[in-house]
Amino acid sequence: MNKIIIRIVGGLGNQLFCYAAARRLALVNNAELVIDDVTGFARDDLYCRRYLLDRFNIPVRKATPYERLEPFERCRRGAMKWLSRRKPFAERRYIEQMGPEFDERLLTLKVNGTLYLDGLWQSEDYFNDVEQTIRDDLRIIQPMDALNQLMAEEIHNCQAVALHVRWFDAPGVTVTHNVSSDYYQRAIALMEEKIKSPRYFIFSDDPEAACLKLAPTFGRRTFVSHNLGDENAYADLWLMTQCRHFITANSTFSWWGAWLGGGHNKMVITPQHISYEGINGWGFTGLVPKEWMII
Repeated sequence: MNKIIIRIVGGLGNQLFCYAAARRLALVNNAELVIDDVTGFARDDLYCRRYLLDRFNIPVRKATPYERLEPFERCRRGAMKWLSRRKPFAERRYIEQMGPEFDERLLTLKVNGTLYLDGLWQSEDYFNDVEQTIRDDLRIIQPMDALNQLMAEEIHNCQAVALHVRWFDAPGVTVTHNVSSDYYQRAIALMEEKIKSPRYFIFSDDPEAACLKLAPTFGRRTFVSHNLGDENAYADLWLMTQCRHFITANSTFSWWGAWLGGGHNKMVITPQHISYEGINGWGFTGLVPKEWMII
C-alpha cells in the first residue's frame, strides 16, 4: 500500500497546516497517512515546540521509529533530501517545501510507494477540495473545565469577535514582526461598522501586553488569559472557534481559529502583506482565503 509520512513541525497553527495538506494528498492517492510526531521537534532548541494534535479528532496512526528514519535519522533524512532535489518533482520520495508560496504541484502528485512530506504548506488550496473531511478531522476535543465552559457560554450569548494579538517580538521593540496597533484600530472600526454590538474576546500569548496595546481602543472586551502554556493552546483555539467573527493576527494560530470557527456569514479581517527581513512572512500567495478582508 502507498504511504505518506508527514513530518509535523512548528506551533499548533503550523502543525494543523502540515496535517491538512498531507491528509488531502493521502486521500486523493488512496494512501495511508502516518504522522511523524517526533523528529520535527527533536532539535527545536529555540522555541521548544512539541506535538499538539492529540486534542483533535485525527484518525491517523503515528510513525514507528523505522518510519521516522531512526537510527541516524538526521543523516538519513539529509541523504534523502539531497537525492530527491536532483530528481523531477513527480519522482521524488522526499518532498521538501521550498518557500512559503502555494505550490500547485502538490495537488497533482501521484504517490508510488512511501513518500516523506516535509513543510508547512500554509494554504487552504492544498485541501479545500476535501474541506469537510478536514473539518471533521480537526474537531477539537473540547475542554470540560468550568472556566472554559463558562467562557464558551458567554461567547455563545453575544456577537462574539475573536481578536488575536500575537507577539513575535517583545512589546516595545521597534521591529516589523508584530502587527501594529493601527491595524487593530482599523479592524475594530470596520467590525463596529458591519456588526451590530460586537463583543471582543481577546486571545494572546502575552495577555498583559495585549491589554496595554489595545487599552484605549474600545470598551466591549474580555481578555482570555486562563489557558496558559502550549499544552493549553488547544483550549484557546476551541474558544476562538466558538466565536462568530474574527480579527486575526499575522499568525497561523488565529488563521485556524477563523477557518474552523464562525458560520457562512462570518466576517474575518486579517493583516495585509508583511515581510520579515525581506522574507514573505504573511500575506504570501495562497495564505489568505478569498472571502477574508485584508486591511
